[in-house]
Amino acid sequence: MTPKELALAAAKALDSKKGQDIKVLETGHLTTLADYFVICTATSTTQVKALADTCEKMLKDLGEAPHHVEGHREGGWILLDFSAVVVHVFMDETRKFYGLERLWSDATEVDISDIVLPNG
Repeated sequence: MTPKELALAAAKALDSKKGQDIKVLETGHLTTLADYFVICTATSTTQVKALADTCEKMLKDLGEAPHHVEGHREGGWILLDFSAVVVHVFMDETRKFYGLERLWSDATEVDISDIVLPNG
Protein backbone atom coordinates (compact mmCIF):
# COMPACT_ATOMS: atom_id res chain seq x y z
CA MET A 1 0.00 0.00 0.00
CA THR A 2 1.36 3.44 -0.88
CA PRO A 3 1.75 6.16 1.76
CA LYS A 4 -1.04 8.14 0.11
CA GLU A 5 -3.39 5.14 0.25
CA LEU A 6 -2.55 4.70 3.94
CA ALA A 7 -3.21 8.38 4.64
CA LEU A 8 -6.56 8.17 2.87
CA ALA A 9 -7.45 4.99 4.78
CA ALA A 10 -6.63 6.79 8.04
CA ALA A 11 -8.85 9.72 7.04
CA LYS A 12 -11.67 7.32 6.20
CA ALA A 13 -11.27 5.57 9.58
CA LEU A 14 -11.39 8.90 11.42
CA ASP A 15 -14.46 9.95 9.46
CA SER A 16 -16.20 6.67 10.33
CA LYS A 17 -16.10 7.69 14.02
CA LYS A 18 -17.21 11.26 13.31
CA GLY A 19 -13.81 12.92 13.51
CA GLN A 20 -14.05 16.63 12.69
CA ASP A 21 -12.06 18.89 10.37
CA ILE A 22 -10.00 16.03 8.95
CA LYS A 23 -7.01 17.17 6.90
CA VAL A 24 -4.45 15.17 4.94
CA LEU A 25 -1.25 17.09 4.28
CA GLU A 26 1.40 15.86 1.86
CA THR A 27 4.70 16.65 3.59
CA GLY A 28 7.20 14.35 1.87
CA HIS A 29 8.65 17.18 -0.22
CA LEU A 30 9.24 19.25 2.96
CA THR A 31 10.58 16.80 5.54
CA THR A 32 11.86 13.28 6.11
CA LEU A 33 9.54 12.91 9.14
CA ALA A 34 6.64 11.56 7.06
CA ASP A 35 5.17 11.67 3.59
CA TYR A 36 1.73 12.54 4.98
CA PHE A 37 0.24 14.04 8.12
CA VAL A 38 -3.39 13.26 8.89
CA ILE A 39 -4.95 15.70 11.36
CA CYS A 40 -8.32 15.38 13.05
CA THR A 41 -10.31 17.02 15.85
CA ALA A 42 -12.28 15.11 18.50
CA THR A 43 -15.03 16.51 20.70
CA SER A 44 -14.00 14.70 23.91
CA THR A 45 -11.08 12.79 25.39
CA THR A 46 -13.17 9.62 25.00
CA GLN A 47 -13.53 10.35 21.29
CA VAL A 48 -9.78 11.05 20.97
CA LYS A 49 -9.10 7.50 22.13
CA ALA A 50 -11.91 5.99 20.02
CA LEU A 51 -10.67 7.77 16.88
CA ALA A 52 -7.08 6.67 17.47
CA ASP A 53 -8.14 3.08 18.22
CA THR A 54 -10.28 2.89 15.06
CA CYS A 55 -7.52 4.35 12.91
CA GLU A 56 -4.93 2.00 14.39
CA LYS A 57 -7.18 -1.04 13.84
CA MET A 58 -8.01 -0.13 10.24
CA LEU A 59 -4.37 0.37 9.29
CA LYS A 60 -3.34 -2.82 11.14
CA ASP A 61 -5.99 -4.67 9.14
CA LEU A 62 -4.30 -3.28 6.02
CA GLY A 63 -0.94 -4.60 7.21
CA GLU A 64 0.46 -1.42 8.77
CA ALA A 65 0.97 -1.34 12.53
CA PRO A 66 2.12 1.91 14.15
CA HIS A 67 5.82 2.12 15.00
CA HIS A 68 5.12 4.55 17.81
CA VAL A 69 2.07 5.82 19.69
CA GLU A 70 2.26 8.86 21.92
CA GLY A 71 -0.14 10.84 24.08
CA HIS A 72 -2.58 8.25 25.50
CA ARG A 73 -2.13 9.42 29.09
CA GLU A 74 -2.86 13.07 28.42
CA GLY A 75 -6.16 12.48 26.62
CA GLY A 76 -6.15 15.72 24.60
CA TRP A 77 -3.93 14.43 21.81
CA ILE A 78 -2.75 11.12 20.36
CA LEU A 79 -0.09 10.64 17.70
CA LEU A 80 0.09 7.43 15.68
CA ASP A 81 3.36 7.07 13.74
CA PHE A 82 3.13 4.68 10.79
CA SER A 83 6.50 5.94 9.43
CA ALA A 84 5.35 7.35 6.08
CA VAL A 85 2.08 8.53 7.63
CA VAL A 86 1.67 10.28 10.99
CA VAL A 87 -1.85 10.62 12.37
CA HIS A 88 -2.64 13.37 14.92
CA VAL A 89 -5.94 13.25 16.82
CA PHE A 90 -6.52 16.40 18.87
CA MET A 91 -9.07 18.03 21.10
CA ASP A 92 -9.93 21.41 19.52
CA GLU A 93 -7.97 23.52 22.03
CA THR A 94 -4.89 21.31 21.71
CA ARG A 95 -5.07 21.39 17.91
CA LYS A 96 -5.17 25.19 17.97
CA PHE A 97 -2.25 25.28 20.44
CA TYR A 98 0.03 23.13 18.26
CA GLY A 99 -1.12 24.73 14.99
CA LEU A 100 0.20 22.02 12.71
CA GLU A 101 -1.57 23.44 9.67
CA ARG A 102 0.20 26.74 10.31
CA LEU A 103 3.58 25.08 10.95
CA TRP A 104 3.22 23.00 7.78
CA SER A 105 1.56 25.68 5.67
CA ASP A 106 3.85 24.82 2.75
CA ALA A 107 2.46 21.28 2.68
CA THR A 108 0.03 20.31 -0.05
CA GLU A 109 -3.47 19.60 1.24
CA VAL A 110 -4.90 16.43 -0.30
CA ASP A 111 -8.50 16.63 -1.48
CA ILE A 112 -10.42 14.10 0.60
CA SER A 113 -13.92 15.37 -0.19
CA ASP A 114 -14.78 12.09 -1.90
CA ILE A 115 -14.01 9.97 1.20
CA VAL A 116 -15.15 12.09 4.16
CA LEU A 117 -18.51 13.60 4.92
CA PRO A 118 -18.84 17.39 4.53
CA ASN A 119 -17.99 19.23 7.75
CA GLY A 120 -16.60 15.95 9.07
